[in-house]
Amino acid sequence: MTKRKIQYWVIPPNANAEFAACMEDVLETYAQPYDATFPVVCMDEQPVQLTKDTRKSIAATMDHPRRIDYEYERAGTACIFMFAEPLSGWRKVNARRRRTKVDWALEMEELLRTRYAGVEKVILVCDNLNTHTRGAFYEAFEAKKARELVRRIEFHYTPKHGSWLNIAENELSSMTRQSISGRRIESIEMLRAETSAWADSSNEKQRSVDWQFTVENARVKLKSLYPNL
Repeated sequence: MTKRKIQYWVIPPNANAEFAACMEDVLETYAQPYDATFPVVCMDEQPVQLTKDTRKSIAATMDHPRRIDYEYERAGTACIFMFAEPLSGWRKVNARRRRTKVDWALEMEELLRTRYAGVEKVILVCDNLNTHTRGAFYEAFEAKKARELVRRIEFHYTPKHGSWLNIAENELSSMTRQSISGRRIESIEMLRAETSAWADSSNEKQRSVDWQFTVENARVKLKSLYPNL
């Protein structure tokens, strides 16, 4: 029997009006010029398995690299929250024990209270996960504060099977490859330290995102996604 390779891929639906509508909404959002009073912020999250060594590693020498035993011990899980402001070259990363509605609302409240305290409204691009909702704020805060927070956010959701439209997902991928991939992160404190260091280094370089895919491009290159009228 011949074994065939399988590649997991995000396969968008054909002729899906909802997909096209959400996609064009996000693309138009990215096309807007930078406005400090209405910053565009992308967010995404990623679960992480924490692991630790069961045996002490052997230090590197002139002749051998550092040697780590294959065996490891699971040390629980965590969730990385990534926030990225593409046009200003700023991002913030934090790790939490869970990824509930309340966790997400607390992360958003902190941003609105600190970096975005003086803005008119945050233009938020995120996926349509059931934790990324207006109602999440009402589960974390009393009604008056929840409403105040909700009024300061303009939601723009990426379509289902369209996570590639979220710039924060690309930032998460870069951070994973450059900071934590192939390593054993044994605690949430270590995870926070490593991911924060990556964000600080990226922010110092003010590495902005030059997003060039437009609505016009989509209507030509992704024609199969649109209903055939």
